[in-house]
Amino acid sequence: VDYHVFSMEEVGGPVTDHGVALKQEDVPWVSKQLWAPDAATKNGKYYLYFPARDKDGIFRVGVAVGDAPEGPFKPEPECIKGSFSIDPASFVDDDGEAYLYFGGIWGGQLQCWTKGEFDRDAYSSMEATEGNALSAKVAKLTDDMTQFASEVKDVVILDEAGSPIKAADHDRRFFEAAWMHKYQGKYYFSYSTGDTHYLCYAIGDNPYGPFTYGGRIFEPVIGWTTHHS
Repeated sequence: VDYHVFSMEEVGGPVTDHGVALKQEDVPWVSKQLWAPDAATKNGKYYLYFPARDKDGIFRVGVAVGDAPEGPFKPEPECIKGSFSIDPASFVDDDGEAYLYFGGIWGGQLQCWTKGEFDRDAYSSMEATEGNALSAKVAKLTDDMTQFASEVKDVVILDEAGSPIKAADHDRRFFEAAWMHKYQGKYYFSYSTGDTHYLCYAIGDNPYGPFTYGGRIFEPVIGWTTHHS
């Protein structure tokens, strides 16, 4: 129920547990289930982004701020307005603009937001089987990194013909675990396909996309190993 931060001086070296970085009980809006977080640094501060269920059982994304990468982190009193679902991934571009990617289907509730508001009845459907695949989401962050500075947009993944990946294409469609990095002027959006256990990537010309499917980074070993951990 709490987050710890671990560090190593070198890969394969001794692991240091820096203790509790953020306690669930210290986040006023959370009811349970602190899931996979992410962190970023900007303005001389460190920002821990985390998903959790609010008092109504709906997944939201919160942020906590600290002075060091190991914390401790002080949570904002409310979740990020307009946030939903799980798996936040922060990205700070070369120009200093920051973005937050998020979303996950099935237990992550992304399929409950297709109408622009939470549809509890859609939870049992798990995900669409026809039409275009559900998209991860992205929004620009404010300069203080604690709120959205833009509307939430779809992260559209295209096939080689320039058409959106379909929901039935479980080998390539987005499921969860969004991640963004930039290389030689291109933006690489990587993600897990979930039930088929692939870690895939797609390439775009800007942080919002669209992104063209590029292939698999790696395939599963045992279990759900494809989630950037």
